[in-house]
Amino acid sequence: MADSLKGKRVAILVTDGFEQVELTGPKEALEKAGATAEIISAKNGEVTGWNHTTPASKFHVDNTFDSIRMEDYDAVLLPGGVVNSDTIRSDEMAQELVRDAASVNKTIAVICHGGWLLISADLVNGKRMTSWPSLTDDLKNAGAEWVDEQVVVDGHLISSRKPDDIPAFSQALIDALSA
Repeated sequence: MADSLKGKRVAILVTDGFEQVELTGPKEALEKAGATAEIISAKNGEVTGWNHTTPASKFHVDNTFDSIRMEDYDAVLLPGGVVNSDTIRSDEMAQELVRDAASVNKTIAVICHGGWLLISADLVNGKRMTSWPSLTDDLKNAGAEWVDEQVVVDGHLISSRKPDDIPAFSQALIDALSA
């Protein structure tokens, strides 16, 4: 339904080097369902998506980490990409935003390497989740139960493995926001 998520806002937290399709796929699905999906980053201007290891398109930043409040959003989306995930995980404002979202049970949807931010924010202990396979040890060492499934929903946390999973991942996020 084109308006099933009308009035819902999703904060997409990224820095340069996010896996482009992990932003564009869910963002397009959310917007098609009527949600507003905003790109939030450390600084104004543009962020660069990547196709695996190659820089790709630039995207306009709607707001910055320090200019938003999670209470104004219904969910957080964390695309992966090694460069993005390695950078964003050490950004204290990004960590604070996901902690704020978790503290009030906002939906947090994470795909691929995006789980690194949740590890750094100390939000995965006791959670059942999935990711890109190379994060398996990191998630287990941080107290998560890692499983190899297309999409895993554990309470308000939705996780997925890779770009091939984007349709199911996007649908799980839409379903969570529709509930």
